[in-house]
Amino acid sequence: MPSPGLVSVTLRHLPPEEVVRAAVAARLTSIEWGGDVHAPPLDATLLGRCREASAAAGLRIASYGSYWKAGISSAEDGEAVLETASILGAPRARVWAGALGSEHADADTRVLVVHALRSIARRAADLGLEIAVEHHPDTLSDTAAMTLRLLDEVASDVVTTYWQPNVGQAAPLALAELDVLLESVPERLSAVHVFSWWPAHERHALATRHDLWAPALDRIRGTAPDCDVMLEFVPDDSVEVLVDEARTLRRLLAP
Repeated sequence: MPSPGLVSVTLRHLPPEEVVRAAVAARLTSIEWGGDVHAPPLDATLLGRCREASAAAGLRIASYGSYWKAGISSAEDGEAVLETASILGAPRARVWAGALGSEHADADTRVLVVHALRSIARRAADLGLEIAVEHHPDTLSDTAAMTLRLLDEVASDVVTTYWQPNVGQAAPLALAELDVLLESVPERLSAVHVFSWWPAHERHALATRHDLWAPALDRIRGTAPDCDVMLEFVPDDSVEVLVDEARTLRRLLAP
């Protein structure tokens, strides 16, 4: 069964130790530490707190959620991201495929993004790490088809992808996008961010989008069982709500 986890930005207002306590109370088993607040690149003090709190609670560090943008952020910043992931003990660093959507990026922009991803992937491979691209609007991995194209162009065994429904995306379209990835590269779907926003950025309980998440998680469980499935952005950023959302997530993941 995919591992139910937490993206630390869900509770970015709390210190690392309280984030860990909340995850354990919600019976989650893994965590992605975000590079914006909890685990800034090369911040030895915060990284140590994240790593030590996770280890003490038996919480697996699934990934390092960076905000490094291929073709925009520097190679030096990319090296810092990889070093940070290593310090945390994370097997994977999440990065972004540029800052322009596939419909707006010209050929030169695409070359820059692909070249940067190849470069960071080579260095990641040397360190025994994996790179995963965020599936997100305003990047070159904004649709399933464009993600597959990007993976082909980068052509690295250590580069995988995340998936999440786009904001405002109806369930049938989101499921169709997920199916493209599961049918083509199930072994390279490394993580899924789970949240319930509708019709735009309004946050609701996960159960309110049962039509999306029940079939999505069923397909992921059957096709990509090693994928990390992580809660993100619960209503009101509430620790109490997180417990309920985690219960729903575990139920949807159960065979």
